[in-house]
Amino acid sequence: MPPPTCDPDLVAALRGGDEAAFAEVVDAWSPSMLRLAKSFVSTHASAEEVVQDTWLAVLNGIDRFQARSSVRTWVYRILVNTAKKRGVRERRSVPWASLAPEDEDRGPTVDPARFQGADGDYPGHWRDAPHEWDSPENAALNTEIRAVITGVLARLPERQRIVINLRDVDGHDADEVCRMLEISPANQRVLLHRARAVVREELAGYLAFGASGEATAR
Repeated sequence: MPPPTCDPDLVAALRGGDEAAFAEVVDAWSPSMLRLAKSFVSTHASAEEVVQDTWLAVLNGIDRFQARSSVRTWVYRILVNTAKKRGVRERRSVPWASLAPEDEDRGPTVDPARFQGADGDYPGHWRDAPHEWDSPENAALNTEIRAVITGVLARLPERQRIVINLRDVDGHDADEVCRMLEISPANQRVLLHRARAVVREELAGYLAFGASGEATAR
């Protein structure tokens, strides 16, 4: 089970120098943090350094944590700020706001009715998975599907890729993502909707043609 994200006991443990508690959150959150950091910097090595610098900042700043958000959101905000600063030094970073118009208007849309409502088991997610998505015939097909999804995510506009990774890959809720990236709920919804539409379209096409052996995956 992942460590708690807004737990006074966790804060107390980190403040008390509990190495086991710190190791637990590092192991649980670092893979997601690395994916996010790579969106802002130019190399994998730079992203790893951003993650390391973030954890050092967490250790140095935990006494100043005021619990205005979850511990996880606070950690990710440190990560984003650290990654942005490093990206500027690498002359790669593009201001988040400047990406918005093209980013949000690129890609297909789908009928909102195809997503689960607030009373669903997974609010905001698809009501029905594409054909065979949720029951692949074998492990090989499942591996191929993951590869297709990974490829689609890599081609998404940067803002869409960041948001869908945080929401659907790493499991953060909408409020967390808005706080991490300092974007509005409406902005987050648009970015996520566009990204999910692209992924679904690509995956549905793959399952309909490439996975059947009648044609190659797109």
